Formats: sequence, C-alpha cells, structure tokens
Amino acid sequence: MITRLLFVLIVAMTPLSIHAQEWAQLDRYASDNAAIAPRAADEYRVVFMGDSITEGWSVANPDFFADNPYINRGISGQVTAQMLVRFRQDVLALRPRAVFILAGTNDIAENQGPVTLETIAGHVESMAELAWAHGIEPVICSVLPASHYAWREGPDPATDIPRLNDMLRAYADRIGFRYLDYFAAMTDGENGLQADLTTDGVHLTHLGYQRLTTLASGLLEEMTTGQ
Repeated sequence: MITRLLFVLIVAMTPLSIHAQEWAQLDRYASDNAAIAPRAADEYRVVFMGDSITEGWSVANPDFFADNPYINRGISGQVTAQMLVRFRQDVLALRPRAVFILAGTNDIAENQGPVTLETIAGHVESMAELAWAHGIEPVICSVLPASHYAWREGPDPATDIPRLNDMLRAYADRIGFRYLDYFAAMTDGENGLQADLTTDGVHLTHLGYQRLTTLASGLLEEMTTGQ
C-alpha cells in the first residue's frame, strides 16, 4: 500500500503540463514572434504554416522570405493537430493578410499515430476558419505527392494523399476559400513526386522549392492585385 502511494505521488509531481505544452513546440517561434513589429497598413504580410516542407523553404530559397513580408512557420515532423494548437500564436497573433496552410502528409505517415483522413481535413478546415474569423485570408494548399515514406512502413500515401486533397478542394470550393494545387504541378503521374523535385520521395530539392515558389508567387500576385 505504501509503495503504491509513493508511486501515485511521484506521478502526480511529474511536470506533465510542461511536456504537454512542448508537444506542439509552442516555444519554437515564441521569441521570433515577439520581435515582429505590428503590420503596417500597406504591408501584405503572409504566414506560411506547415511542416518540414515549409520549414526547409527558408533554407532552400531564403530570398523569398527575406525580400518579402513573408513569415515561415514550418516545423519539421508536425501533424495538423500540433499546428492547430500553435495556430493562434504563430499565425493569428502576427496579424498577416493571408496564411498558406500546407499540412497533412505527416498525419498520413502516422507520425503521432493513426488518424482518419476526415480528422486531418477537419484540422486544416479549423485552421482556415480561425484565420477567416480574424480577417486573414486562408489559402488551403494540396498535400504534395508521395509514393512512400522512407521512415514509415505501412501507410499508403499514394492512395491517401489524393483522397485527402479531394476533401480539401471540395471544402475550399464549398466555402469559397482559395486552393493551391501543388499536387497537380509536381506529380510524376503515379501519385509520387517528380524525381528531380525530391531527395527522398517526400522532401524537396532546390528545384522542388523553385516550383513551390513559382506557384505560390503566382497566386500571391493574383491576391495582391485583387484578381
């Protein structure tokens, strides 16, 4: 009885709340966010929310962010639930004019365990609706093609990514949000990435990031000119 009581006390004293907060990596961009000045009236600030594909964009094409009022808030390995938890501080609090949401491949890879496509889509939809409610235009991006995951056996991204993208496109069309179809522009025709765009079937080469930049820039031009 005494041993059991001691075990309960030890568990109760363990700082679980600290670990729970770190699950979404709320501290990752906290100091960077605090250093960002309020948005100027004529500034077309854009936040790019995502996982390693977004995070790597600043390394592969730093000028895209340095030369424009664009803010990269990608965190490698994250699933949509983690992004939703940090969406308020990493997007809403920065008061951008628009947010590009590129997320879902790590969910399909089961980085945080199995999850349904409907749940993944729901997390993306929640981020988009939070943005819209705060006067921020959401851009829902298709998940990039992938035929397999080098770090995970079992998931079938070649099947699940197109199904998730169909859900995201249907939602964007129904609500009237913009949808950026990276998938169609980067697929090899068999639901994988074109070979010259990827290092491992998921992550991008410099050419892959050039493709992302071209596609995003084209849509941003439409958005800033009111088309």
